[in-house]
Amino acid sequence: MIDPPQALQVDTVHTAVIRFTIPREEIQTVMGPAFGEVIQVLGSQGIAPSGPLFSYHFRMDPALFDFEVGAPVATPVQAQGRVVPAELPAGRVARTIYHGPYEGLGDAWGEFMSWIDAEGLSMGPTLWESYLTDPSSVPDPDNYQTELTKLLT
Repeated sequence: MIDPPQALQVDTVHTAVIRFTIPREEIQTVMGPAFGEVIQVLGSQGIAPSGPLFSYHFRMDPALFDFEVGAPVATPVQAQGRVVPAELPAGRVARTIYHGPYEGLGDAWGEFMSWIDAEGLSMGPTLWESYLTDPSSVPDPDNYQTELTKLLT
C-alpha cells in the first residue's frame, strides 16, 4: 500500500494555488476544475509547473477541509482570479508514496501516521499530497501513485 516512509529535510517550494474551506463531501467536485484553472493561469503567464499537482491541507477536521490545490513553480506566479502565489514550507517532514486508487488514501494516511507515531516523531499541523500519476494517462487507478508528506515539528 505505501512505500517505506522516511524523515527528511525539504526546502521551500514556490506554488500557484487556489484555497478552499469546504465540507468534506465537496472535495472531489472542486479539485479537478481548480487544477485546470491553475494550469490555465500558469499557461497564460508562460509558466510551466515544476513538479506534480498537489493538495496542501491546513487542517482536516471530519466535516470541513481547509486546503489549497495547485502546482509547484520555479517562477513565482502573479495573482490572477482565484489563483495566487504561495509556498510549500521548508522543514523536516515524513514522506512516503501510496500506490493505488484515490479512494484508498484515507487508509494510506492512517498507515503512514501510525509509522510516524511508532518512530516517535512529532507531527506538525499540515500535510500535503502530490499526485505523481496523471489519471488521464494512466487508466488503471491501481497504478496511481500519490506522495504523502506530513510536516514534523
